[in-house]
Amino acid sequence: MKSIKEISVEIKEASFDEFQAIKLQLKEDNRKGVLKEIEKKEKYFQKVQKLIKEYKYRQRYEIDLFKKGYTLVAGLDEVGRGPLAGPVYAAVVILNPKASYLGVRDSKKLSEKQRLELSEKIKSTALDYCIASATPKEIDEINILNATKLAMERAINGLKLKPEYLLLDAINLNVNTPQTSIIKGDDNSISIGAASIIAKVARDDYMKDISIKYPEYDFESNKGYGTAKHIDAISSIGPCEIHRRTFIKNILGER
Repeated sequence: MKSIKEISVEIKEASFDEFQAIKLQLKEDNRKGVLKEIEKKEKYFQKVQKLIKEYKYRQRYEIDLFKKGYTLVAGLDEVGRGPLAGPVYAAVVILNPKASYLGVRDSKKLSEKQRLELSEKIKSTALDYCIASATPKEIDEINILNATKLAMERAINGLKLKPEYLLLDAINLNVNTPQTSIIKGDDNSISIGAASIIAKVARDDYMKDISIKYPEYDFESNKGYGTAKHIDAISSIGPCEIHRRTFIKNILGER
């Protein structure tokens, strides 16, 4: 009889079909360690099946457009509309239909580790992508909605390939390319979800870097959002160059 350690290694390395065969071989083995390894593997495959189901669901907009003859479908999303400091970032991604993007979804629902891993995969396999931004000064001058659109248009203009169709997250752009605005698009379209991930990673990196220059605002942790520590810092020492003045009037006692 094989040891539990040997069986554990076999189960960990087994494909789905191999695992089914192993379970049959072990049906009379009631050792707790063996049953525990089988249960762990079953939960793993259940998780994978759930991811596959969600992935197929999030591909439905892209697949429908491919059927209509479009080949270069781009997803766009932004990150950083709500913070008190820092630029708003936007990304556009044209995913490779032959690649797999299992696990891609709304960046806010992923851990930092997951975002970093998926961002690298997206950027290395996508047909094309571009990340752009609008500055805090531009946000103050033209408002956050228009600055978001500006960042998105900059991202589109930065692509090497010309997209034939745009999928956007609850926003419309004044561009000639056909487009569809999708409510909660970052969790309903694989392309928008991919854009949300690479935009989030890029903006987080920027805020971590700028935190070295302005450590008192804790940008590395809060990413510019209005945490208690951040608001206290603004109140006590005032704003820095990347604060959005129109967002912090109340904190500064301005009208």
